[in-house]
Amino acid sequence: MHAHLQGSLFDQTDEIRLGPLTGLRRTELGSGAWIDHLPGWVSGADALFEHLAAEVPWRAERRQMYEREVDVPRLLAYYAEGAPLPHPSLTEAREALSAHYAAELGEPFTTAGLCLYRDGRDSVAWHGDRTGRSSREDTMVAIMSVGDPRDLALRPRGGGRTAMRLPLGHGDLVVMGGSCQRTWEHAVPKSTRAVGPRVSVQFRPRGVG
Repeated sequence: MHAHLQGSLFDQTDEIRLGPLTGLRRTELGSGAWIDHLPGWVSGADALFEHLAAEVPWRAERRQMYEREVDVPRLLAYYAEGAPLPHPSLTEAREALSAHYAAELGEPFTTAGLCLYRDGRDSVAWHGDRTGRSSREDTMVAIMSVGDPRDLALRPRGGGRTAMRLPLGHGDLVVMGGSCQRTWEHAVPKSTRAVGPRVSVQFRPRGVG
């Protein structure tokens, strides 16, 4: 599919490569939850975006919302454990994250879910990834973003004010860990600003949804 991206002024290479993970910075959120953040982990992120936007078999979904069925406001793709990923750099990223967090996580990242946010009208509502083991166990979800930045908003579970907003795009990485999926919620809010498309890649361990 065609999606128009305004390229980053700071990433002017078509060579896609990953930087070291030593620059990750952790923020403790409380209640055993934390996030790690690394801006610009992927060089050549605009080239990776163009490849994913064009080559991934994106699908639109509809979901039941109260008494009616509505369009999911983003396009989706999912790669189960063992499935080949749509670009070698995604495989490299998953392996690098599995190695970096091996001692803390105790298992590798195995699956990849992709979302394409086409413009500011696409979004994801407040939620925690609490399907499967993450409903009762500490775990991690790593998100690599390419394309125009969109805010990842975080707040304690149960509502209240947004505690943090991270603009993620152009090769940025964020990892949500500890109790984050159980005790906190995250969202990508709609934007009234003129924003271009973004792809997020979510790496998860086995049994975490």
